[in-house]
Formats: sequence, C-alpha cells, structure tokens
Amino acid sequence: MSKKAALHNLGCKVNAYELEAMEQILEKSGYEIVPFEPGADVYIINTCTVTNIADRKSRQMLHRARKMNPAAVVAAVGCYAQVRGRELEQDPMIDLVVGNSRKAELPELLEKYREQKKSVLTDISREKIYEPLSIEKTEEHTRAFLKVQDGCNQFCSYCIIPYARGRVRSRRPEDVLEEVRKLASSGCREIVLSGIHLSSYGTDLEGDTGLLDLIRLLHPVEGIARIRLGSLEPGIITEEFAAGLASMPKVCPHFHLSLQSGCDRTLKHMNRRYTSGEYLERCGILRKYFEDPALTTDIITGFPGETEEDFRESAEFVEKVSFFETHVFPYSRREGTRAAAMDGQLPEAVKKQRSHVLLELDRRKRAEYLSRALGKETEVLLEEETELEGRRAWAGYTREYRKVVLISDQELGNTLRTVCPREVRGGEFLLCR
Repeated sequence: MSKKAALHNLGCKVNAYELEAMEQILEKSGYEIVPFEPGADVYIINTCTVTNIADRKSRQMLHRARKMNPAAVVAAVGCYAQVRGRELEQDPMIDLVVGNSRKAELPELLEKYREQKKSVLTDISREKIYEPLSIEKTEEHTRAFLKVQDGCNQFCSYCIIPYARGRVRSRRPEDVLEEVRKLASSGCREIVLSGIHLSSYGTDLEGDTGLLDLIRLLHPVEGIARIRLGSLEPGIITEEFAAGLASMPKVCPHFHLSLQSGCDRTLKHMNRRYTSGEYLERCGILRKYFEDPALTTDIITGFPGETEEDFRESAEFVEKVSFFETHVFPYSRREGTRAAAMDGQLPEAVKKQRSHVLLELDRRKRAEYLSRALGKETEVLLEEETELEGRRAWAGYTREYRKVVLISDQELGNTLRTVCPREVRGGEFLLCR
C-alpha cells in the first residue's frame, strides 16, 4: 500500500489532540503526512457528532475525500464513526470505519482493511482502559493540548457524547508526566489539560488520585511555564481545590465552567447536577483565590420546553456572573438522547433569536474584561508572527487568555514578555506598541 496520508479533524480540542497523535503514529509506521488535498493515498477524517451540523460536516468531508482520489483508502474515525458506524458501513464512499477505541491501531488496520470487515467498532460502553495515544511534539510548538481523560458518566439529557465516548477512563499519571517532559524538551511552554469530562479524572484509578494531584505532579516540570485547564464541571470547584490551584504559580487563572443554562428549571430537565445558586457560589470561590480570573462558559438556547421566562432568567444569570466569554449554542436535537423525545421542541428561529441575544451580551462582556487590563503590566506568551497596520507584529495570550498583539520588529516567537496594553482593538484583542 502507498504511504501518503492526509488527515482532517472536526470537533473539539480532544479530537485535535487525537489527530496529532494519529499523525505521529502513522509517521513512525512509514507514512508521509501530506496536506488534505488531492494526491494522498489514504484519507483519515476524525469525525464529530456533538450536533446535527457536526454530523453533516463529517459526512461531507468523507465524501470530499473520496472525490479527491477515487482510488484512495477513505477512513472514518472518531465520534460520528462510533455512533453511526453501521450506517457508514453501507456508504460506498467509505472504506474503513474505526470507532473511539482503536485509533492507536490505525497503521495495522489500514494494512489489513481489505481482508477485514468494513468497520472496526467495539462496544464503547464496555471499554475500561484508556487508549494509549500520546504526542511527542505539537505543531503549535508554544502550546500543547494534552488529553488525560476520556468518556463521561453524566448522561446530560441533551448529550450524545457518552454514547460516542463511553464511560470515564483516566490516563495513568506517570504516562502524562512522561509526555509533558517530552513536550517541554521539544520547546513547548504551555500545556492545556483536556478530556471529555476532565473533572472526573482519576475516579477510575486505584488510590486517591484526582485532577489536583495530577497538576501537582506536572507543576515542577522544567520548561513548562504555564498549566491551563480545559472545561470543568462546577462541582469540582471547592475551597480545597481552588486553594490548591492558587498555590501553584504555573496554573493559569482561566476557568471554563460549563453552565448550559442559568434557569434552574431548565438545568433540572437537562440533568445538570447543580443549581444556578450553587454555580454562582463556585464562581465566588474562584474569585476569592484568584484576582479577576477569566471565567468562560457554554450556554444552550432553546432547550425543549424553555419558555421566554426561562430564557430571560438564564440571560439575567449570565449577566450577573459576568463571564469573559460565553460560547452560545442553539439546542441540537440528538437522536438517542432523552431530550430528543421531550415535548416542547422549539423552532430553529426561536433558538437563533435567543442565541443572538446572548451573543450580544458576550460581545459586551468580552470588551469589558479586556478593558480591565489596560494600563496594567501583564505577562503574554507570544506565539505567532502577524501583521498590523502594515508593520510586523506578534500575537499571543495572557495567563487569563486575553489575546494580545504586540507591534515589534524583534524575533519574539515562543517567548514570554511583560507588556502594558493601551488599547482594545475591535473588542477582540489588546494592542501593545
């Protein structure tokens, strides 16, 4: 079999990490990784199924790959492949379907696919072992997203992911530490710990190991200047947890706490395991231990049965918490979830109109949070060269994940600099001269 492989990712940061891992596995097996365009011998699409739009994009990308080279091997891997694998088996455009527990075996599966069945799927709900995927370097060089956990036991009523990813499976701390050391030696300065349900890290491991213990293990690694956390559930935020994080100077004061709704009635229907009052309390704990931390969140609009009053209550709560960023998603009906069978399904126009309201609020709050950094010295990790006003410039992020653009003719990539922002440009980033 020829050895030119093109890979394309859809979906979350966990998927992006897995794509890098698959690229590196294939390279070690003799494949040449080439751009996702005509000319490859193998096309691998790491699919997503979090929304109907994600499903559609996954199908479109698989079909696009076939058109790029009708003689190539086209492989669907990941979440959409796991959930809809039996349907994809019937698609003549697709040669190989690989679910969410066999990605590490891609070279072997590609070599043998002609003698095998079209799909390589397992019952993901029975998987108990973390799949051994890792990376030694990252294309971004400065920042690496590091997957340390897979699966979810929460079963929120709207979410298909537990069916695509299975139950909680945590990576062994010593394996995470080894990967972080390799990333540091390759020049990486920041790691972002991520997972499907990061707050559950360690609950399946022997002993009393949790996310805070893992961070304490990684904190001393030389070369790593920052440790950032992926999405967290509010319940993990306790006085002990926040105090522990605050005692480690590499931990960034940037916390993404998944909310989904600020209305208690809607939260109950979503099977979210907290009230708006409990959520607000957790935000208060973070603000107690960190000075003006960046709090970000996700909100779903138009959940089944959400009334105008429910939505107004949710929007008022978002205003009250005052997030740095609010990621807004119209509710997507997912076959196989409890919410899909609920009464009170709302029209798309209503979902979009409510999303628009929250997006306007997000724009205002984002600008407010950026503005609070003006005139204050702040550390920025500069990542990539860009251009602004016809001049050479460098873009990067503060510890709170405020974007900064620094106009400078110096070579500043992958360096930490202390700057004093003087302007908010377009409500999107801080400008330094």
